[in-house]
Amino acid sequence: MNRRAFVTGLGAVLAAPIAAEAQPARRLSRVGVLTAGSPDDLPEVAFFDRMRELGYAEGQSVVFVRRFAAGKIEQLPTLATQIVAANPDVIFAPVTPAALAARKMTNTIPIVFATSADPIDAGLVKSLPQPGGNITGITSMNRELAAKRLELLREAAPRISRVAVFSNLDNVPDRQQLDALRDAGARVGVAIVAIVVRTTNDYRIAFESAEAQSADAIMIVPSPLNIRFRSRIVEFAARRRQPTMDAEEGGPRAGMLMSYGPSWASNFRQAADLVDKILKGAKPADLPVEQPTKIVLVINLQTAKALGLTIPPSLLLRADQVIE
Repeated sequence: MNRRAFVTGLGAVLAAPIAAEAQPARRLSRVGVLTAGSPDDLPEVAFFDRMRELGYAEGQSVVFVRRFAAGKIEQLPTLATQIVAANPDVIFAPVTPAALAARKMTNTIPIVFATSADPIDAGLVKSLPQPGGNITGITSMNRELAAKRLELLREAAPRISRVAVFSNLDNVPDRQQLDALRDAGARVGVAIVAIVVRTTNDYRIAFESAEAQSADAIMIVPSPLNIRFRSRIVEFAARRRQPTMDAEEGGPRAGMLMSYGPSWASNFRQAADLVDKILKGAKPADLPVEQPTKIVLVINLQTAKALGLTIPPSLLLRADQVIE
């Protein structure tokens, strides 16, 4: 080897580490997370679990910009402003109020929701097959399932005639589900008594209102506030020996009689798949709104026993989970 070749080769070897060190660090994906719930809620945990399964290790391939309203949906606009200011690649805003708050702040950053009762009526998307704009996600079908919940509740407790529905009329999905329940109640002769809860201070008056209006059963729509104060609703219903129906499987686990609706954890996992597609280049306008893959009926037999109810065997056979 001549001297010039040796020097050239040696220079290349010495320069290699320097060149390698000079390589720019790989850009981390940025995902905004704007939820109306709390960090330890099971659906939120399911979302992050699925993101890890898809290869998004926090601090290595992704940065999550998290904001949790902890049931206070009035804080969502402020939190949405903070999320958008962080300039994420995509925003995960699972429930309708969060998605609406995010959309008001940006029409360019992609947004994914996970449990919208009626995303067309709420104004999130133009249609399910072709969402248009910068938003897509998974519908909860809670508007369509409202009548079925009333039917199942009457099957478990045939004597009910006045059902109190705890709802926040400032929350679009709550209004949608309340309207659907009123229509269903009118068809079967059951009065739907709207009990309005807008803030944390409203529940004491709400309980007094339900009692004054002679409600003999309780349903809650899965608003962030109702989920946060579910245990208080369960305690009130237990004192009055009233059957209860929830739209989310956490209800019976907390002591409600029944629930019927999509598995929120499954929906949040589906939403993570959509976030993954968007991070890989897909446009929200081209991703159709999906339906839940899992509709779950859960019955709490302990609660039924405390109420003196005998659940029909045909109903128990249809249950996905029975809490004994």
